[in-house]
Amino acid sequence: MSQPFDARADLADSPDVGARIRPRDAATLILTRSRAGRVEALMGRRAPGHVFMASKWVFPGGRVERADFTAPFAADLPARELAMLSREMPERRARALAMAAVRETHEETGVIVGRPASRCSGAGPWRDFLSTGHQADLAGLSYIARAITPPGRPRRYDARFFLADADALDLPARTDHGDELERVAWVPLDDLDDLPLPAITRFVVGEVKARLAGEDPGRPFVRQLHGRHRIERL
Repeated sequence: MSQPFDARADLADSPDVGARIRPRDAATLILTRSRAGRVEALMGRRAPGHVFMASKWVFPGGRVERADFTAPFAADLPARELAMLSREMPERRARALAMAAVRETHEETGVIVGRPASRCSGAGPWRDFLSTGHQADLAGLSYIARAITPPGRPRRYDARFFLADADALDLPARTDHGDELERVAWVPLDDLDDLPLPAITRFVVGEVKARLAGEDPGRPFVRQLHGRHRIERL
């Protein structure tokens, strides 16, 4: 079920460093699967040397790149999800967020959320993904949350979180993951209480559990206003 956001833990995770940085668009993909009666999520542990969320377990994701607006895709977002995102931004930008979530998942974990396609060449950040012979498959993604990193952090993102059922996707064999995550694993959702998670990740886990239980709590928007955390339901 949905759970409160732990603002105190969030402040402790990443203290204010005084910088005033404008948040950049970013996206996260939460892949889940069922194994032996338990639901698992694909996660990775960030290296201890990172300036942002060091040594924390996180879902794969990262900032939107220009190439995410133009890279080919095999299947678009469902109309309902695209419509919800388009209430907040132009459709082109909404799709780019989903594309970034798929690309970053491949870069960080090696998992290919895609379908075989004939046009699979490209440069820049999509080169490695397209070289597998696949284009992005956005059809299974659901938009479930938004969060803006509070002011004063060394990195700031305006992040959208997407959820997808890995069992319903035709996921090709994964390749080796990159160096941003020092470990990648499918972790049972019930075991996440024992792992060091950023406060926003722990909050989103509660949203995932609620949806998997058949609830629709709406899409939370987590941000800090006038020094206090605030959650709205979109």
